[in-house]
Order: sequence, then C-alpha cells, then structure tokens
Amino acid sequence: MSERKGILAAGNWIIDEIKIIDEFPHQDGLANILAEKNNNGGSPYNLLKDLSYLDAPFPLQASGLVGNDEKGAHILEDCRNCSIDTGQLLQTDGASTSYTAVMSVMSTGRRTFFHQRGANALFGPEHIDFGLSDAKIFHMAYLLLLDRMDQLEADGRTVASRVFELARKRGFITSTDIVSEASNRFAALVPPCLPYIDYLFLNEYEAFKLTGIDCTPSGAVDLELAEQAAHSVFEMGVSKLVILHFPEGAMAYGAHSGTVVQPSVMLPVELIKGSAGAGDAFAAGVLLGLHEDYGIRTCLELGVCAAAASLFDESCSSGLEAAGSVTGLGQRYGYRSL
Repeated sequence: MSERKGILAAGNWIIDEIKIIDEFPHQDGLANILAEKNNNGGSPYNLLKDLSYLDAPFPLQASGLVGNDEKGAHILEDCRNCSIDTGQLLQTDGASTSYTAVMSVMSTGRRTFFHQRGANALFGPEHIDFGLSDAKIFHMAYLLLLDRMDQLEADGRTVASRVFELARKRGFITSTDIVSEASNRFAALVPPCLPYIDYLFLNEYEAFKLTGIDCTPSGAVDLELAEQAAHSVFEMGVSKLVILHFPEGAMAYGAHSGTVVQPSVMLPVELIKGSAGAGDAFAAGVLLGLHEDYGIRTCLELGVCAAAASLFDESCSSGLEAAGSVTGLGQRYGYRSL
C-alpha cells in the first residue's frame, strides 16, 4: 500500500467581503469605507490556499458545498488556479455561497465579522467520500459553524464526531479548529468530537469556553494557565496534540511531547495591514510541518511565521509566500519574549 500524502480539507467555504474602515462605529454611528475587496474565507479555503502559497510539497484536496452562483464559480476557479483538487467541492442550488462582511479598522487591523451561512449550513457527511482520497490528514472546520455537522444526536454524539471517527477508520490523521463563537454551545458540541481528533487548534478564548480557565487574566497570556487549559482540553480525548495559539505566540501540548512554547514574530505595527485569517495561516504552517514529520518546535515556528506573513495583507492569504521565505521573518524581526 502506498504512503498517504496530502491534506483533505472540508468545512466552511466563504467569500470574505473585506471593508477597510477608518474606525468601528458605535450603534447607529457611521464609519467610512476606505477600500474594499473580496477574498477567500473559511477554514478549508484559507488553509488550502495558504498551503499552496507556502509551496506545500503534497496534494491539496477540497471538500464542501458552494452555491451554484457567481461566488461559488469564483471559489472553484480560484482553487484550481492554486492547484487545489476540487473534485469534492460541490455546487448546490439549495443555497447561495456563504459570505462574510469583514470590517477591518485601518489603524489597528482589528476586524469584526457579519456572516451569512449559506451553502455551508447544508454540508453533511454524504458530501465527503473518503474513498476518493489517499490524503494523510483530514482537516474539517470550523466546529460550531457547520449547522448539519454540529447537530447533536440522541446519544450525545454530534454528526461531526461520526465523520471524524469514520475518517480515522479510513486511515486519516484528523484535525480540526473551532470558531470563536460567543455562545454556550462549546460544552455540548465540541467535546464529543475530541476523542476522534489527533490535532486540535484553538485560541485562548476557545480554550476558556471549553475549560473555564482564563489564560489572560491580566490581558497578556499567562503561560502557566495556558498550559493548564491545554492539558485540560487534551484530557477530553485529543490523541496527539492540543495546539493553542494567542497573540504572543503558541503552545503545543501532547502526552509524548509535553509542553512546547513558541513566541510570535515581533512584527512592526506599521507593517500590519489586517489580521483576518492569521489563525488559519498558523494552522497551515503547523500542519505542513506535521505532515512532513518536522519536530513540534519547528512546526510551531513555521506556524507563527506563516501567521505573521498573513498580516502583511488585509486578506486571509495574500501575504503568504514560500515556506523558506516565511520562516525568515522570525530571523528578520525577532520573536517576542514569553
């Protein structure tokens, strides 16, 4: 049997309608739109495009639903231009392509999202054929933003948990990410998936929602509390690694690796154009390293450097380039102190 290679990424396929604004207004207030453009959004779309720009040396495969409309056609064409296999990226007449209005403040790069779920809400297990892929890693995200996959069944399992279980049985390494939703759904919908997850990506807010442990009690990350949170999530059933990222850097925790910490790149503020997609760029860098069996520390370094590169552009992926060039950002600008 040939060695499995590549990443099959499934989940949210979104067009980000990015508006660069002068400030974020109060309720009933007005802000000026200084520039605007449309770009890729959603975990699998961002991840696969990032990996393409990073010159990942393995196949990239897409799975999901887009509308039978102009936005959907654009996503398919964009993926093909990036050498992403779209054989399982399907079009539907049942809903329009999902989009997000992203309001990004020019002076800070901070952004706010207004999301239309669209065709992603219809995406279910029947739209994924694991028999058509010999990829090494199956990544599906975002949990809490895929209506059918997030459905809770009578036995306490979610549809997504069964998809991950099947992927494992078919020989895939499994990976997921969570959306930073301000809700009480974390405890019910995320833990059922974790016993079937090898690599879990989450930020400090999502870790708090899952564990009740506030990693940033004074604003900046507290590494001791972050480690407690990562360990607590790992004990919920994650197989290989809990990968926690925050503005100051990232942490990976696993039973065999222990805790590994990597500070983020100390990028000058004036170079930051926007932070949309930074988390997905981080995941792309880490997954590239994990696919290639790099050491955990090297994977995290590639992740934070990819995240830093994404900040050079308002869009999610256009700031990235080949991995060898991206990793030079850490040497050029240095890393934060943790």
